[in-house]
Amino acid sequence: MSTGRRAPLDRKRVADTALRLLNEVGLDGLTLRAIAKELEVKAPALYWHFKDKQALLDEMATEMYRRMVADTALDPADTWQARLRKSNHGLREALRGYRDGAKVFSGSRFTGIEHAEQMEDSLRLFTAAGFALAEAVRATSTTYLYTIGFVTEEQGVQPLPDERREGYDVEERARLMSEFPLAAKAGAEIFADYDLHFREGLELVIAGIEARYARA
Repeated sequence: MSTGRRAPLDRKRVADTALRLLNEVGLDGLTLRAIAKELEVKAPALYWHFKDKQALLDEMATEMYRRMVADTALDPADTWQARLRKSNHGLREALRGYRDGAKVFSGSRFTGIEHAEQMEDSLRLFTAAGFALAEAVRATSTTYLYTIGFVTEEQGVQPLPDERREGYDVEERARLMSEFPLAAKAGAEIFADYDLHFREGLELVIAGIEARYARA
């Protein structure tokens, strides 16, 4: 029996362990029982810190955000377009670092107000550029939702950047859909080169914001 002192069980330790385990088992396999086993405690011990799995997912999403913005300084010289590009490319990279990262992040509620500083700074930048507050919210939230949705679909094909699920062979897809030549050819655009796909899609959204709120 080990005589070493075990680190105290707290919310951060549980969330850190859950995020580490997430990359091994995915969201479906991430049960409180599995996390407790990894921590070498009984599952009921986790309920002292989280009332249910969603509460744990909220803390995991918050920890993901903390890691994403750690030591990241906001550039006051950013244009609003540059801020949208930086924040959404950064969000995509952060989510892709975890199996099912977008699913964990999507719909979760932050457990602290760490996000308020960056949110305030971005909204101030947009309103200084001529956006009404409601327009600034629409612009930032729409690009955010684009990124979340994109990564959710991307991770359905590539759970992690160096891993690809079976059943997404573009050439085999084209062969099976040969009677529908345009749809067959579209597979190379849909299921390949996600970096290019994301970048061009984000530029489309930004262009749409420019067109909608032209005075800004």
